[in-house]
Amino acid sequence: MKKIFGVNSRVDHVAIAVVNMEEALFLYRDIFGFEVQQQREVEGAATGMLSAELKAGGFSIVLVQGTSPESQVCRYIEKYGPGVQHLAVEVDNVEQLSDRLRASGVKFATDLIRGSNLVQIFTQRDRNSGMMFEFIERTDEFAAFEAGNIQKLFDQLEASESY
Repeated sequence: MKKIFGVNSRVDHVAIAVVNMEEALFLYRDIFGFEVQQQREVEGAATGMLSAELKAGGFSIVLVQGTSPESQVCRYIEKYGPGVQHLAVEVDNVEQLSDRLRASGVKFATDLIRGSNLVQIFTQRDRNSGMMFEFIERTDEFAAFEAGNIQKLFDQLEASESY
């Protein structure tokens, strides 16, 4: 890991908003050869999302597709177009980093989201670039994303109307 933000860190994954999951999987899995680790569907109170996690060498690519025009992913695509939806940076201590960033004026779209193998927090989307940053702390570097964390994230973003 290299130091950025004054802490050890590395790119954990890149989330890419897509219009059509099957077309995206054809490109990423069948043409580029990335290995699908898991696929799932997440439902919030009002909207939903399909996701596919793919291994891409030292990091992951997470493809996301909204399941209705009101979904966070569809709203993101409507405003910014398909493409990189967020960048996740793995750090040693998410809570300490989020406190430091908050003290520097960074606003967060979520609270800390804790699971058995990871802790996550998401910044508000930068209006200038459209980027959202996720900071993630893993206790097991090989563990896949946890369904509970994904559901908590989806519910928090839906409640705050962040996309």
